[in-house]
Amino acid sequence: MLTGEIRSKVDQVWNAFWAGGIANPLEVIEQITYLLFMRGLDDIQTRGENKANMLGRPIERMIFPEGVYRTIRDEDTGEITDEITYTMLRWSRFKNNDSARMFFIVSESVFPFLRDMAEKGTAHAEHMKGARFTIPTPGLLSKVVDMLAEIPLEDRDTKGDLYEYMLGKIAAAGQNGQFRTPRHIIKLMVELTKPTPQDVICDPASGTCGFLVAAGEYLREHHKGLFRDTTLNKHFHDGMFHGYDFDQTMLRIGSMNMQLHGVEGADIRYRDSLSSSHTDDEDKYSLILANPPFAGTLDYETTASDLLAIVKTKKTELLFMALFLKLMKPGGRAAVIVPDGVLFGSSTAHKAIRKMLVEKHKLDAIVKLPSGVFKPYAGVSTAIVFFTKTNSGGTDHVWFYDVQADGMSLDDKRQMLVTEEKFGPVPKEALSDDEHAKNNLPDVVARWAERNGTERDNPRTAQSFTVSAKEIAAADYDLSINRYKEVVHEAAEHQPPKEIIAELLKLEDEIAKGLKELEAMLP
Repeated sequence: MLTGEIRSKVDQVWNAFWAGGIANPLEVIEQITYLLFMRGLDDIQTRGENKANMLGRPIERMIFPEGVYRTIRDEDTGEITDEITYTMLRWSRFKNNDSARMFFIVSESVFPFLRDMAEKGTAHAEHMKGARFTIPTPGLLSKVVDMLAEIPLEDRDTKGDLYEYMLGKIAAAGQNGQFRTPRHIIKLMVELTKPTPQDVICDPASGTCGFLVAAGEYLREHHKGLFRDTTLNKHFHDGMFHGYDFDQTMLRIGSMNMQLHGVEGADIRYRDSLSSSHTDDEDKYSLILANPPFAGTLDYETTASDLLAIVKTKKTELLFMALFLKLMKPGGRAAVIVPDGVLFGSSTAHKAIRKMLVEKHKLDAIVKLPSGVFKPYAGVSTAIVFFTKTNSGGTDHVWFYDVQADGMSLDDKRQMLVTEEKFGPVPKEALSDDEHAKNNLPDVVARWAERNGTERDNPRTAQSFTVSAKEIAAADYDLSINRYKEVVHEAAEHQPPKEIIAELLKLEDEIAKGLKELEAMLP
């Protein structure tokens, strides 16, 4: 957990970036990501050197070999004026230089080295091929390096928390908040899908890899034994996590986020999910977690033909649903955020997707989210759709939950309404009834466990209830919660007519009496 002191240092560096002319929060994180990557490479070689010395044999992976990386010559005479060795590119070396020398080494040699690594296909280096150094001054670079040097990055939790804290600033900045799903909503989706050590997990619109990180953290907490099993440990690091994105900045940030959370070989790669063929990944994933960007419409010419074969539409929200079904293996499950229109849209394509989920697969649940969840940068109304790919039907009853509060205010400020200990889907302390009214997420988790049991008996006036597949089919596969929810109407009290007449007569007598008293007072 980050201390207040570390948070303060991050805030100071963040403010220094803004003062230095770098106002884009993504660019700030990107520059810090490069430096964290260099520190990570240095740590890897240091561990390798220690292991080699202990075993008395050559180092297995030499990232920074002996020798000269770059020779600098005088432009007029051609004489060598400086030599930058590979050793000088190591974090542990360049951080000890004065600010001017450090700035020269990092800008003129460290960043070219990152791009050179990409050409050699080194792990994670592929995302560094477009690395650009944009920190404007030696003083600012020195502040950033000093801040990172003081943080104990040997601790996976601290590294992850540091990065999450910085990513939180993307949402706070507003303009780039679309890249970040609120962390407590991600945790809710992970908590309900319960990843297993055997799962192969994918986010086809991975962004900063928040869903993949949360799935990894869930496994560390609930399946600690997997790291003692050689096969499962290797699967966790090299085969479990897959993310696509078509933004190179997001790929760099997402890849680093996974690495800092202790996942060494996550498959985070470039792909335009709706425009590329998916033959290689068809029926591959056992769990999909996603909140894809729903941008509107695409041209048929740019849309993958295998998706159009599932649903003939230009609507991105429907194409993504088709994509999820394409990528999932039979028996695979999904939790995905969709705009409300997917649930009740009247077009042929909208109905076809919903019918497909209900009739050909197993639609498990619809969790309606309050419209303020994605404020301040979007007020769109959304829901989480949970389904299992079966290719043979299986929908019996669909569970609905109407989330009315997520623990934060639903205005642009998004302020916490409960304490940290009572926040999120799995709070550290139990909530009172009043606190439940401010944070429904723990109740979602509790009721989810009973969706095939006691929840079947809930009335339609409750916050959660189930609806049979037969009734949904009869409603033209409408999946909006308001289609089935019943509102409680308080019965009005009716007085007998004789009592009403008696009260009116009594009132008439009182008015007459009052008028007589008033006349007596007049001169």
